Amino acid sequence: MIDLKYQNGSKKKIVIAIGGNAILQKDQIGTYEEQQENIRKTAKNIASVVLGKHRYKVSAITHGNGPQVGNLLLQQEFAKNMPNLPMHTVIAMTQGQIGYMLQQALQNEFLKFKKNKRVVSLITQTLVSKNDPKFGKTSASKPIGPFLTESDAKKLRDKTGHIIKKVKPTGEKTWRRVVASPKPLEIVELDTLKEFIDDSCLPIVGGGGGIPVIKKGSSFEGIDCVVDKDHVAALLAKSIGASVLLILTDVDKVKLNYGKPNESDLDTMTVKTAKKLLKEGQFLEGSMKPKIQAQIDFLESGGEMGIITSLGSALAALNGKAGTIITKN
Repeated sequence: MIDLKYQNGSKKKIVIAIGGNAILQKDQIGTYEEQQENIRKTAKNIASVVLGKHRYKVSAITHGNGPQVGNLLLQQEFAKNMPNLPMHTVIAMTQGQIGYMLQQALQNEFLKFKKNKRVVSLITQTLVSKNDPKFGKTSASKPIGPFLTESDAKKLRDKTGHIIKKVKPTGEKTWRRVVASPKPLEIVELDTLKEFIDDSCLPIVGGGGGIPVIKKGSSFEGIDCVVDKDHVAALLAKSIGASVLLILTDVDKVKLNYGKPNESDLDTMTVKTAKKLLKEGQFLEGSMKPKIQAQIDFLESGGEMGIITSLGSALAALNGKAGTIITKN
């Protein structure tokens, strides 16, 4: 375990990234009440990290929204006589929805411990390039919406023309819609975000990878795609000088040979090993692959430690007792 001790009398910063699938009800969105309950469980785990016994400071939280934004898009497509909103606007809607639910749940958790910890959810935009090769139709890789059976996937593809791919090696529902996922270049509201952090406020930012925008002259304009939350988490962590990027998902540890009879856990790995395993195709596109890529990017840009684990193991992982730890060497 890496010893991240106080540096110049201040705690080192952590960015926490929560997967959109980590707050689902058995791979499905569930009712609003079920979503609230899952968010409450999520907030309880996050609060345990924020208030737990360790020498780090949770400086920012980001979250996924792939299942939620995909569901809203489906609702639009099958609703009659209702005008459709563009994908980037639906991303803004889900960023606000999940941010509000998580903000309130965290505030309630802190109140239980009589901690006056301020939490704020920011609607943030993420700058991408309109010339990013990921906008090519064959390059679509970011899963959104519900998990589908193969037969339901075919029906949806035939009805809508969406690109739908298999995103899990095993199970009954292994298919999802995929969309373009360009590289994040900049968090537009970064200066405002830094002010909140410097003022000891815990911000929830970059939800769903942020609202994707391009630059036209000196103006910003929304564009339809979904920026990967993990890559935005790495960009966020780099931009605020964080030492640790903690990615929370629906598995306790990174797996080798995922879904196969010889599946095994990875306790630790270096950037060199991670690159080798990526090249071997060990990590699924739209699933573990972007998480590993994000950690490599973060560590090669000055980060000290990357962790991938489940929500319930977050605090234990920070103390070296759970999860997969990724280091430079």
